[in-house]
Amino acid sequence: MTLDNATVRQRVVERFGAAVLEASEYRGDLALRLRPDALPQVAAFLRDDPDLQYIFLASITGVDYLGREPRFEVVYHLRSFVNMHLVVLKVGADEERPHVPSLVPLWPTATFQEREAYDMFGIVFDGHPDLQRILMPEDWDGYPQRKDQPLVYEEVAFTFNHDAVDAQKPYARE
Repeated sequence: MTLDNATVRQRVVERFGAAVLEASEYRGDLALRLRPDALPQVAAFLRDDPDLQYIFLASITGVDYLGREPRFEVVYHLRSFVNMHLVVLKVGADEERPHVPSLVPLWPTATFQEREAYDMFGIVFDGHPDLQRILMPEDWDGYPQRKDQPLVYEEVAFTFNHDAVDAQKPYARE
């Protein structure tokens, strides 16, 4: 069976109807924007359907669209090795309550990717078995990849200002 974007879109829309908010293509890849509550069912269908077999969760990425509603988006890349095909799933998350369902029950490899999206954007994955920071210190305040996170600045040391810059650095004391 030759799998193309139109076939995948048709299969998903026939089965889930209104759960598919938008279907689009960019550079040959099919992207389906879904209602967040439908994400686990659609992902399970794409994984388990014998004709589709999107068995590989390649990545999970958080995106911050500051000023847009919903502000956050979680992007999933699923690959079918049998069909050599990629599909992109996108779900939105509100700014006030950025929650989306976890896909760890379907793909255990989602564990660390969801933790990273949580750590960087503050997106909560409901049902995640161990949602905690993975890159930032536990006492870090905020989420560094959010667009409203204040930028920090460290002056670059050159030969003419090395001593002044070095004097401001916090070194561990004995």
